[in-house]
Amino acid sequence: MNILYLIPARAGSKGLPGKNTKILGSKPLITHTIDFVQKRIQKEDELCISTNDNAVFSIAADLGINIPFERPSELATDTATTYDVIMHALKFYEEQGKFFDCVLLLQVTSPLRSELDFDCLISSYDKEIDMVVTVKQSKENPYFTLFEENNEGYIEKSKSGDFQRRQDCPAVFAFNGSMYLMNVEALKQGPINQFKKIKKVIMPDERSVDVDNMADWILLEYYFSHFCK
Repeated sequence: MNILYLIPARAGSKGLPGKNTKILGSKPLITHTIDFVQKRIQKEDELCISTNDNAVFSIAADLGINIPFERPSELATDTATTYDVIMHALKFYEEQGKFFDCVLLLQVTSPLRSELDFDCLISSYDKEIDMVVTVKQSKENPYFTLFEENNEGYIEKSKSGDFQRRQDCPAVFAFNGSMYLMNVEALKQGPINQFKKIKKVIMPDERSVDVDNMADWILLEYYFSHFCK
């Protein structure tokens, strides 16, 4: 299968300004994801960085990577969706006669993915499903620790079940932001939140940090220094 490796890198983060190019270890955060792709990309694949960030353009140029377009302003707002960014990139390439079986979305802010994670992702995919996604096992559980407010103003468990210990509840999983391998045909049918046929690849907590603020960054630096050397 041929894959569009898509790295979204919008400028203007409010939680942690400049996070895409913040130095982790000895290089900018985005470079960790670029390096990961370059070690695995095949000749029939394509690497696309979707960005409006001049600093990202500069980093890519230094690495000899051509960024084929600047992300349009309407796709660089707080309200723009990842789905819109994906479809914009696919349309760009299709207009040039290049078509893909899958899109592999890799978030800059979740850089601690491993070769094992990638291999499991690829081997779990087949053309009959919508997506394979990396997840972590959630400590918060809708049968036990997650609540919603009802019409009377009281909180009640999000999912009914008579469990006395969290450990006895069914396992639940949360997307960890690292990798989303999506069927292009499924994407053309509708957005990601409408996908029904989804498989998971479980990653441990120490590779599941998704950076949104300084507290996340401090945790990322800790895991990077202790588990990624």
